Amino acid sequence: MIVTLTANPSLDRTVPLDRGLTRGEVHRAGAVTVEPGGKGINVARVVHYAGHPVRAVLPADPGDPILRGLDDLQLPYRTVPLLGQVRTNLTLTEPDGTTTKINEPGPMPSPATVEALARLLVLEAERADWVVLSGSLPPGVPASWYADLVQALRPWGCRIAVDTSDAPLLALAAAFPAAAPDLIKPNSEELAQLTGADPEALEAAAAAGDPSATVLAARSLVADGVGAVLVTLGAAGAVLVTAAGAWQAVPPPIVVRSTVGAGDSSVAGYVLAETRGLPPADRLRLAVAYGSAAASLAGTQLPKPEQLHTEQVKVIALPAT
Repeated sequence: MIVTLTANPSLDRTVPLDRGLTRGEVHRAGAVTVEPGGKGINVARVVHYAGHPVRAVLPADPGDPILRGLDDLQLPYRTVPLLGQVRTNLTLTEPDGTTTKINEPGPMPSPATVEALARLLVLEAERADWVVLSGSLPPGVPASWYADLVQALRPWGCRIAVDTSDAPLLALAAAFPAAAPDLIKPNSEELAQLTGADPEALEAAAAAGDPSATVLAARSLVADGVGAVLVTLGAAGAVLVTAAGAWQAVPPPIVVRSTVGAGDSSVAGYVLAETRGLPPADRLRLAVAYGSAAASLAGTQLPKPEQLHTEQVKVIALPAT
């Protein structure tokens, strides 16, 4: 069983534009879609499409449209009450794949809601192989909450993945090694937040075939107790660093239609591969196959196994740095 937490869920409203976005002008939209979203829900959807047992944990009141959306997807979930409707995020997609997101902050949960959500997550962890903590935190929730959750979950023996950014990510790192998860998935900007590296330089060097700076930065996190660091680098692919070694994956050639959900799909691919007992190089391969497949889909669509091109992902073992 894989359990995901989405503390700040959303309804994702995607508007495809007929041409490039120009400020101040009138644009015509194609078919608008509205789907349940938030990073943890995206991970759960990908895992669900793969046929693996999964449960999404989120705050939402009965009757909230996001729950109807999850019911339509037949995605199992558990909730705690939330005063107010979940937020709506707007995604504008252009024909060349450029994506513009406008995210609402979301309602502020009461301390009782936050406590109930944590209790529910720990309860679900009793039968989970992996617990995935993903996305932003709602207004008013302390930045240290993910770090607190990692430490609360640790006694249950499940593996823990965290995918977040900004203050919650920095608070998590400040609590290493006690709050070091089994997996973190920073992109280049998030890795820079953690290590002081230059994000543009990391991507440019990796694209030129030299990911050594990315590996060095990721190794510092492994030294702090993180089990695996999966760094997504856009078109340059991804790098995986563990105590056992480092690998780079080059993605298959694709036409990028939307980057929404690509990182979440990568997390799902890695966790799925790990539950299947695959070695690190093949975990990276599946993660990149899922992320690339997501980027090739329009709007907020998420990939299914038949849309993967895993055999086209090239994985290279990297020397120690």
